[in-house]
Amino acid sequence: MTETLPAIDGTLRRREAISDLGDALRELVEFATTTEASTEELRHAAEQIRRVAAPLAERVRDREVLSSADDLLSGVRMYNPVTGTGSALAPPLEIHAVDGAPVGSCTLGMAFEGPPMYAHGGVSAMLLDQMLGYAAGLAGHPGMTVQLEMVYRRPVPLLTPLHLEASVRVIEGRRATAAGFIATASEPGVALVEATGVFIGLRAEQAVKLFGKLTTNEPRV
Repeated sequence: MTETLPAIDGTLRRREAISDLGDALRELVEFATTTEASTEELRHAAEQIRRVAAPLAERVRDREVLSSADDLLSGVRMYNPVTGTGSALAPPLEIHAVDGAPVGSCTLGMAFEGPPMYAHGGVSAMLLDQMLGYAAGLAGHPGMTVQLEMVYRRPVPLLTPLHLEASVRVIEGRRATAAGFIATASEPGVALVEATGVFIGLRAEQAVKLFGKLTTNEPRV
């Protein structure tokens, strides 16, 4: 047991560092999206950012290598573009299990703008796809999305705390159907966007075909 403790401690510290970098990147993206700085200031900022990014590019993984900070069995995906605290693309969405079903919360910044003041419709689909998939997993039927139907009732406001819910409605063999919605935290009973999704669990041979080449990076502290 004692031999694994340094590795565990190193992984935790790496995850903390990844999350810290993710916070900084999300702050950068938000400011880059909303800034009205001068043209020269923009060019200067671009130069500085490229200089800071250069050391990160010296050691990168390709698509067949899992991040050394991830743990698939525990569901830890640091760079998930919806929930990953290390992702500059994620809000990030926080999900908690309540009575066996997922409840989520997030606030979408200006980087997610579609119509002025409101979120892009594709962002709502991304959030709900994650919520519905999470619901299927909590129900013991994890799978990949094969169908996602959206109903947009009202625009989703930016810079506003959001409330999301999902639950599994039907299970048929490897097929799970889930439904969910997005609302504001102030009016959690008023659905702005609704979705229904179908998820199918992979057969062993399908999993091997899709993920058989995946390898794991050695942990780096």
